[in-house]
Amino acid sequence: MSAPAIIRLARPRAGVSVGVTARLSLLRGYASASGSSELKPNLSYLKPTHPDTSTPSSTQSLIKDHSAYLLNTYVRPPLLFTHGKGLTLTDSSKRDYLDFTAGIAVTALGHSDPGVNEVIDAQSGKLSHASNIYWNEHAGELAKSLVENTKRHGGLGLKAGSSSEDAGAKVFFSNSGTEANEGALKFARAYGKTIAEDKTDIVCFTNAFHGRSMGALSVTPNPKYQAPFAPLIPGVKVGEYNETDEEKIRALVNDKTCGVIVEPIQGEGGVGEGKVEFFTKLAKRCREVGAILIYDEIQCGLFRSGTMWAHSEFPIEAQPDIVTMAKPLSNGFPIGAIMVKSSVASIISPGMHGTTFGGQPLATAIGVYVLSKLSDPSFIASLHRVSAHLDSLIQRLPKLFPGLIKDEEGKLRGRGLIRGIPFKDAKAPAELVRLARERGVLLLTAGSDAVRLVPALIVTKEQCDHAVGVIESCLHIMVEDGYGAK
Repeated sequence: MSAPAIIRLARPRAGVSVGVTARLSLLRGYASASGSSELKPNLSYLKPTHPDTSTPSSTQSLIKDHSAYLLNTYVRPPLLFTHGKGLTLTDSSKRDYLDFTAGIAVTALGHSDPGVNEVIDAQSGKLSHASNIYWNEHAGELAKSLVENTKRHGGLGLKAGSSSEDAGAKVFFSNSGTEANEGALKFARAYGKTIAEDKTDIVCFTNAFHGRSMGALSVTPNPKYQAPFAPLIPGVKVGEYNETDEEKIRALVNDKTCGVIVEPIQGEGGVGEGKVEFFTKLAKRCREVGAILIYDEIQCGLFRSGTMWAHSEFPIEAQPDIVTMAKPLSNGFPIGAIMVKSSVASIISPGMHGTTFGGQPLATAIGVYVLSKLSDPSFIASLHRVSAHLDSLIQRLPKLFPGLIKDEEGKLRGRGLIRGIPFKDAKAPAELVRLARERGVLLLTAGSDAVRLVPALIVTKEQCDHAVGVIESCLHIMVEDGYGAK
């Protein structure tokens, strides 16, 4: 049972000056939401149970030693995880954490899934790599499963039983999501040149994240990521995400455009979800000028949104020509893939693209198993039940904490098991992540204003209850500390 709500005078966090009027206004908003019998925040987790400061000296020493050899590209808390099971990660202090990050939306079946372990054990004892000079038994099997499941569940404009040129698709396997997007951009360029030699421009959108390599980075319009590596590849135009003005879309996508890349749900960019009207008008314009439409579903695809692809239930006129994927496909073993319509595949010939490791037997054997589990009807039904339960929990948050959390059109961001909590204070997401971690729940930030919930797809209702209970306790602490006060 949750502890009763406690309202104390907000104490300002360091560096924040909160006037009396603002503090009282903030507390009135909080009290009016939490004062009713129906809406009271869970205050069972006010005290930290997993403080960062309790990291063992042996772990601190190991981290210090490793820091001398690892390139300084990450800011990490002082945690070292040694093993995991399901949604539980265990650190070097033998403390268990509830993982609502899934390795950044990767471990769809949780950590150390027994079936995945069996596949790894069996296949690694047979053959892990032989190169793409030769055929292997699993790459084609996984490609077939991806195409046939897409026909069954919807996506890429495929329809079972259709005899049209685009009734089929083909798959290229890479090693990561970034590489999948790089390949997709190359395929769009190659296709554009079959129409006109100067048809080479690429369109991307605000808040996008498509990867860190030079091509993918060029369509990730965030100065923080791009500036150190400029100049990037030329011919990239940036449009406004969710823009539905047809004249602006026409100006953005023109006869020089070879490809348009966009995320149906923006994972790293803040969990913003695209409107069907936006995608419909964008796809229509792409067809008019002969541009390839690429949907980046690296984070939102493969059932995380509740359907196989976040675009699975879009109308046929809003379907893409290419879809890229990666994160959950082999539950943590590196893999990426590009699935292209037959009309696009027909212009790709031997030698135009390649990879040393992509599609190797071990990665694709795991992928076959993972996709068979994710696409099972009983698994999908369970996912829908749990995601609906999580939705009911997080939709309370803007009402409980109106001074902290944005209420955007009456709902929080995302769908299924990719959800975003948007904050009014840009510093609040990182603080919530820190406070939750010190109470044994792992969360992620997203974009400039959100906290992202992307648990493994095997998450239970009870685990959702616990995670959101911790979040509510942390938000209460943040209210006391002056977050959200104007």
